[in-house]
Order: sequence, then structure tokens, then C-alpha cells
Amino acid sequence: MSLNYNQIITDIFESSCREYADSPAFTCMKHTLTYRELDRYSARFAAYLQQFTSLQPGDRIAIQLPNILQYPVAVFGAIRAGLIVVNTNPLYTAHELKHQLNDSGAKALVVLANIAKNAAAIVPETKVEQVIVTELADMHPPVKRILLNFVVKHIKKMIPPFSFPLQVGFRDALNKAQKPFQSVKRDPEDVAVLQYTGGTTGVAKGAMLTHRNLVANMVQVNEHMHKVFRKNQELYITPLPLYHIYAFTIHCMSALSLGNHNLLIPNPRDIKAFVKTLQGLPFTCFVGLNTLFNALMRTPDFVKLDFSHLRLTSSGGMALTAETSKHWTEVTGSTISEGYGLTETSPVVAINPPGGIQQGTVGLPMPDTDCKVIDEDGNTLPTGEPGELCIRGPQVMKGYWQRPEATAEVLDADGWFKSGDIAIIQNDGYIKIVDRKKDMINVSGFKVFPNEVEDVLAGHPDIVEAAVIGVPDNDGSETVKAFVVTHNSSLTIADVRDYAKTKLTPYKVPHLVEFRSELPKTNVGKVLRRELKDQEPNAEKQ
Repeated sequence: MSLNYNQIITDIFESSCREYADSPAFTCMKHTLTYRELDRYSARFAAYLQQFTSLQPGDRIAIQLPNILQYPVAVFGAIRAGLIVVNTNPLYTAHELKHQLNDSGAKALVVLANIAKNAAAIVPETKVEQVIVTELADMHPPVKRILLNFVVKHIKKMIPPFSFPLQVGFRDALNKAQKPFQSVKRDPEDVAVLQYTGGTTGVAKGAMLTHRNLVANMVQVNEHMHKVFRKNQELYITPLPLYHIYAFTIHCMSALSLGNHNLLIPNPRDIKAFVKTLQGLPFTCFVGLNTLFNALMRTPDFVKLDFSHLRLTSSGGMALTAETSKHWTEVTGSTISEGYGLTETSPVVAINPPGGIQQGTVGLPMPDTDCKVIDEDGNTLPTGEPGELCIRGPQVMKGYWQRPEATAEVLDADGWFKSGDIAIIQNDGYIKIVDRKKDMINVSGFKVFPNEVEDVLAGHPDIVEAAVIGVPDNDGSETVKAFVVTHNSSLTIADVRDYAKTKLTPYKVPHLVEFRSELPKTNVGKVLRRELKDQEPNAEKQ
């Protein structure tokens, strides 16, 4: 089958809004936007951007919002106006936000009032000319909107004081334009989204994702998962932030293209509220990651939910442990389909297909996606041998924004992208991710991959979470150190090491164990090994 990747996001969006006009598109805090309403509101936002700002097609607009209804309205409105969306993490510090705004050259910012104080501190030092501020319930009906926004601002006092040189309210922007927006001609190779890498090992870089990249990955995912994804019938649970590329492609692209319904979870860290939201809902698709699955399964009310409609559980963003996978299946009856991707690949490279899930692997490559593993000298390795995973396909980014040298380091003339991950391609084509290349631990010449040790430790009944890093040893190599979160205060270091000895070769057993009340994580719940390394007394700061 020949798949069509040469399309524009706006064409797919507008087609879905016509075909599924009266179907629910996004729900948040018990209010739903239909596809017709999403079409209307995003068109109004596009009209405002065209008629009341200096923004021109190709300019960048940063969107700093959690999972609320304003997010898809703002994103699709911006894209319809011909702008490049800069997805921006609401948890960013002022310093991190300033870097991203300056690096992208963003001329406008859409921000939630609750977090606007950080932005207000640095916007005068950027090229941002227009700030559009929204309050939590701005897309809700009048009475509910006024009440919720009043409670957030005046009762809970969740909005610190802020001011911008030039700002407008989100609702005012939607109501201001008098004329319809003008369609903008875009090419499939035009950049649609600047998606910044995590920056946990250095300065964050903006991956240039074109219309073709994002449409291709949407088409690939839909084709790969066609036995599960039904048109206009699925209810997706959406706890992962839409500004993260994994959720963006799955929920704003794939689900939307099929006319399906997304239930937005604004704060997945509030597990009790999250579970309460799920009660009584016939959800069919659940997209999450290892730490979130664990947190949910430790909540008594979650295990009481009705999972009879759940047809697919998808995991990505970090390694899925065997213990978590097993427990999830026991609780929900759904086997987790683990996938793999990167910001630079829009992001999906591989997924375990329905009916062919191999636990411990990330599945088979997407259609029209080539994968190989190479050694340190760039030689292609045979199947079954670990090496750096390289990917080539229509979803691979155009390059890093204004960083040609960094682009050349990872993307060659033949289109192969070097992932930085160590992988094994099995004889049957399934891919097994061993670990991040930079996280590999060298113990006297022996390679130790943290994922393997973490997976073993996660199997201990008293261990909630574990993270493993390498720390400098006296002989110039490294030793294995484990950080452990436990619910049993009597668990000892000896207990942890003794358990590891039953399942690991001696050189892989953690020599050092440190108990923590929690582990540092990214906004999507991925453990930050780099932060743990930086906290070590003899660490080389990066």
C-alpha cells in the first residue's frame, strides 16, 4: 500500500472537522468541544493573529499551556494562520523559557495566567511582541467559566501578580476579529512545529518538524495500528502533556484525524483527581508511561475502575519495566503495547502491533521506516548485536533550528539519523532498546546498561522506583549506583544488593545504594539520570 505523506496539517484538520462536526473532539473538566466548535474557535484565533498582530507566515508563536481546551484551539489556530508553533513546557523556569523564546525568535506567546509570572520576568528580554493570556476555564460556558476562574484567582489564589507590555485575554482575542481568517498556502516541507529536546544533557535544541514529518508519522501510526484504531469510536485518556511530541502526534494528529475523542487531564500528578475523572467512563485507549502506570496502580480506587472497554494501552517516553507491564495486565486485562520514538522523529519509530506484542521490545518499525545499528566506527552490525540505533524515514526531522553543525552530527547525507540509543534488532525485526548510549556504565571494561538493572530492581516487592547511574571509581572506571524509592522503611541496602545478586551478574550489581523519597523527573515523568549524576560529589558538571 502506498501511503500519502505529502499533505498539510491544516487540510487534515479541516477535513476531520467537516466529517466529524458533531462528534466530541476534546473534553476537559467536564466540558466538551465538538469538532465543529474546535473548527470555529481555531478559525477565530487564526483571524485574530492575522488581523491584530504583526505575525507573518513562518513566524514563531510559543504556546505554554497544560492539557486544557485552549491548547488545541491555539495550536490549530496558529497553524491555520501559517505560523510555526513552539511547544513550550509550562514547568519551565524563567531562565529555560528565556532560552527557548530567544533561540526560536518567537514573536508571540500564549500562556496560562497561573504560570505567567515567570514569563513576565523575561519577556522584555526577548523578541516577543504580543502575549495572549488565558485563564483556566476560558473555554467553558459563561456561569462555569466565571465561577471557576474566580475560585482559582481569588479563593485559591493560584495566579501570582504579573504584567506584560502588550497583552490580550484569550477570550478577547477569539471575539475581536470581525473578518474570517485567510487560508495560507503552505508546502509539506515547511516547518510546522519547533519541538525542543529535553536539554537534560546540554542546551535544548529545536527540532524542525515539517508538515510532512508530522503528517507522515500520523499516517504511519494509523496504518500500523489500524486493527485497533477505529474511526469516531475511541475515547483516549490523555494525561501526557500535549506540548510533548509523543502526546502531540498521538492525540492532536492521529486521534483527531480519525474523529476520535480525547479526555484531557490537566494535572496527572494529582492521582486522586485523575482517577475520579475516569470513574464511569467507557475509555478505550490509554496512553501513558512507566511511572504513571505505577502511580495509578498504587491507588486503590484505580483498581476498582471498569476496564471492560479498554482496547489499547500504549507506553512510550521511557523504558517500560517487566514488573509494571505484568501488574498492569493483571489489574486492567490490557497488555501494554510499548513503543519507541524521539523528538527528532516526530516521534514514533516503532510500536508493538496489536496481536503481536512482544514484551521487552518496542515492536516493529513504522511503515517506510528503515532501522539499523552501527558500531563506534559507523559500521552496520548484524541482527542480534547491540549498537547505536539509526533511523531513516519520512518522519525524521528537517534538522535543528539554526544549528547546522549539531544537525550534521546526527543526520547524514543519506537521511540516517543517529539516535544515541543502544539497540538490538532481532531476527524477526522487532527492536529491543538496551539503553541510552551516554548512560552506559563502564565497569572495568564491562558494559552495564542502567535499564537492565532498573528493571530487575523494580521487581522487588518493596521497591516503588529505582534509577541507576555510573559513578567514578578509584581505578578510573565506574561503579554502579542505585537510587531507590521504597514504601518499606525497614528495607536495607543489603536487602537491595542481595536481591540484585540473585538476578544479575556480579559486575552489574549496584555497589552503592541510596534511598530517596522521590526521584527527579521530567514533565512527562521520565527519571532524570543526569540530575542524579550532577548531584554526585565527583561528577563532571555539564
